[in-house]
Amino acid sequence: MPSILFHIENNIATITLNRPDKLNSFNREMALLLQQKLDECASLAEVRCVYITGSGKGFCAGQDLAEVVDPNGPGMQRILSEHYNPIITRLRNMPKPVIAAVNGVAAGAGANIALACDIVVATASASFIQAFSKIGLIPDSGGTFHLPRLIGFQRASALMMMGDKVSATEALQMGMLYKIFEDAHFAAESKKIAATLAAMPTKALAYIKHALNRSINHSLEEQLLLEDEYQQKAAATRDFKEGVEAFLEKRSPHFKGE
Repeated sequence: MPSILFHIENNIATITLNRPDKLNSFNREMALLLQQKLDECASLAEVRCVYITGSGKGFCAGQDLAEVVDPNGPGMQRILSEHYNPIITRLRNMPKPVIAAVNGVAAGAGANIALACDIVVATASASFIQAFSKIGLIPDSGGTFHLPRLIGFQRASALMMMGDKVSATEALQMGMLYKIFEDAHFAAESKKIAATLAAMPTKALAYIKHALNRSINHSLEEQLLLEDEYQQKAAATRDFKEGVEAFLEKRSPHFKGE
């Protein structure tokens, strides 16, 4: 079986991490294939939302440690520079919304890949673990960047140092998640969110994402100028024209991502 499953339907690209016997932990093949599929999603006009989930009982247990200790393996430096860093960069630069549908445990790099997505939803039975300190490592895959911005410096520091297991309910309360759903309804409910996003004005969503990315290092004045720039671009899209016409005509808009 391929380590990544991929299909496109109704403008939604579904990427499924597919090493269920290893809780979808990453090896080199899986990491490079995920990058390839993310590139496809970015380039294909028919894709207007990306939905990432895991097969089996887990979302992703992070790095397959057997590869790390393999003397013939890629080694830690290449694992970071060639596997995880390019994945995180692709997720944040993706010009379409990305949903992490966390269907089980998300540990280590698996947790931080989820947190790099635009919207994170989880099953009620899911959990998140910054497991790095348990084996003498530091969080990678953007974890030290995204987690403190989501939940605050002090709490992020504690979770990273202690390696606590965080339930989906706790993660929702902390601000790590958008919503949780009961396991039996998770696939259907999370796909509804993807369907909603896929029917929205895609370019405007991309501008929102880019503005949020850049807000982290901007002053208020710089961000106001950026909002001006992106608002002008959004106002020039076909979808803006359609949205205004639909509002004035009191009908539902039909956006095309243009």
